[in-house]
Amino acid sequence: MQSSIIRFETEPDFFIHAEGWGDSSAPPILLLHGGGQTHHSWGDTAQRLAERGWYAITYDARGHGNSSWSSKGAYLVDALVSDLKAIIHQVGGKPAIIGASMGGITALVLEGESIESLTSAIILVDIAPKAEQKGIERIFAFMSSHLESGFASLEEAANAVAAYLPQRSRKDNYSRLEKNLRFRDGRYYWHWDPTMLKVWKDATPDQQIAYEERLFVAAQNLKAPTLIVRGGMSDVVSDRVMAEFLDAVPHVRSLTVSGAGHMVAGDSNHAFTHAVIQFLEEVYPV
Repeated sequence: MQSSIIRFETEPDFFIHAEGWGDSSAPPILLLHGGGQTHHSWGDTAQRLAERGWYAITYDARGHGNSSWSSKGAYLVDALVSDLKAIIHQVGGKPAIIGASMGGITALVLEGESIESLTSAIILVDIAPKAEQKGIERIFAFMSSHLESGFASLEEAANAVAAYLPQRSRKDNYSRLEKNLRFRDGRYYWHWDPTMLKVWKDATPDQQIAYEERLFVAAQNLKAPTLIVRGGMSDVVSDRVMAEFLDAVPHVRSLTVSGAGHMVAGDSNHAFTHAVIQFLEEVYPV
């Protein structure tokens, strides 16, 4: 199946790069990746959704991939939500949203803080209002480790990913990994704005507490059918974190993908995609 490149303008002269799969007149689904990733991180999920009759759109969040980088360092959740609102307006209708990590937070705040529902369904991928701090610190450590030095080769980058994601099977084909890197001055670098990581890490403890409270309130106000898909080996959304979330928001469904870590779609794409399709066929049929 062929895809098409889409360009959304979310602010004057500020563009979001996207890829659309399927018939653009079909019910839309937006797929939002996690921090430090690109729209390529979904594996075959978008194509599979299109084959089942939906119009699947994956996009690079601001500061990532081929989307615009913010000269003002606007990378907190309000800026991400503003982009998402603009994209929904341009796509039309009430799409379903699948959001991983940062993308899930974006979807959660969008829907939970809107007076009227803007979506038909939400799937949160390994994200909850409160996360395990050790897991977040491990993500930041990985994103920081080769920020300035880059990698001498794709194999070196693959080795770094394998050390960070030991549960994921190693692939000899680096074509998908290469899409998340940019080659310059003889080395490979992650293709996201380094300012973004600094903005995230500069949050004070008080700001973090207020942020978590904001997310819990948003979660309690979710109006669209919602599923949270957790990686069984996740160090970000633990059993304890999941239980706290479901206690606070009992109308949200949950599913655990065994053998997957925080990056569920990449660790176990087939199982993840099957679960997503099963849920959407019930709550957002074609």
